[in-house]
Amino acid sequence: MFLRRFLPDRFTCALIVTVLLASLLPCRGTTASVFNVLTDLAIALLFFLHGAKLSREAVVAGMTHWRLHLTVLASTFVLFPVLGLLLRPVLQPLVNPSLYLGVLFLCTLPSTVQSSIAFTSMARGNVPAAICSASASSLLGIFITPLLVGVMLESHGQNGMNWDSIGAIVLQLLVPFVAGQVAQRWIGRWVERNRALLSYVDQGSILLVVYTAFSAAVLQGLWKQIPLPVLGGLLVVNVVLLAIALLITRYGSRALGFSREDEITIVFCGSKKSLASGVPMAKVLFAGHPLGTIVLPIMLFHQIQLMTCAVLARKYAARPVELECGGGSEEAQVVR
Repeated sequence: MFLRRFLPDRFTCALIVTVLLASLLPCRGTTASVFNVLTDLAIALLFFLHGAKLSREAVVAGMTHWRLHLTVLASTFVLFPVLGLLLRPVLQPLVNPSLYLGVLFLCTLPSTVQSSIAFTSMARGNVPAAICSASASSLLGIFITPLLVGVMLESHGQNGMNWDSIGAIVLQLLVPFVAGQVAQRWIGRWVERNRALLSYVDQGSILLVVYTAFSAAVLQGLWKQIPLPVLGGLLVVNVVLLAIALLITRYGSRALGFSREDEITIVFCGSKKSLASGVPMAKVLFAGHPLGTIVLPIMLFHQIQLMTCAVLARKYAARPVELECGGGSEEAQVVR
């Protein structure tokens, strides 16, 4: 039972199989073009369904806790990028410049939505605030992440991001999301009743992007450029970033006088990065770059954050009920 906590979930296994498939049978030519079109359609459908599912009432209910939301956003879009830049002289030698560019991209990504809320609920934290913070992070990331990527690229000695890339992100992600919000009054309840559909579209779109990205990277000699010691170094880099973020969000929230329930929300929403948003964004923002090395760090970080936060959520949930300052919430199964 103890070991099962650290075993990869089905989606992680699917990611591994997808990478292996792309390594052995990479798509190319016309097949690659077809997969690219399918990927764009799947991503648009994904954000449309997210827009149709997002509860406006829940967001409004959590918006009043502005100090918490600012703390989460500062951790997501300020703390992580600063860590990525400050630690580069120490961490980049563990990997290589191309992979560390992917690490810097990871640092600019918004927080996850589903797993942040699920972990907060499991740990008996402030769930309404988690819903608002995670959703706001995901939505604002459509605008903030491309801007941060431009700064990161310039610091990495490459050309900054142009406005065309931001426009492409808005067209591919925000427009379907807004369309979903508009359609919510007609299909919102149906989407809520069919959550499995959103999960399949979510995971399926990621797998499609990963397959096409790694296919192109393999054809360009990805695995010749990334030997096992470099993969081990990437593991260390991700662990260091996550550990520092968890420590700062935990003890920083206490220093700022937040309650234990709010601390839980800040820890789980402010220390996590979204694979679901990161992979589609990488496809647009890094067109022309070897996408395999860009998305590999976030794929690895995704699994590390899930395993670490699952253990941390159980420890929070085990605290005595009398220590709580506010109402708790029922446990939720961690889906992602």
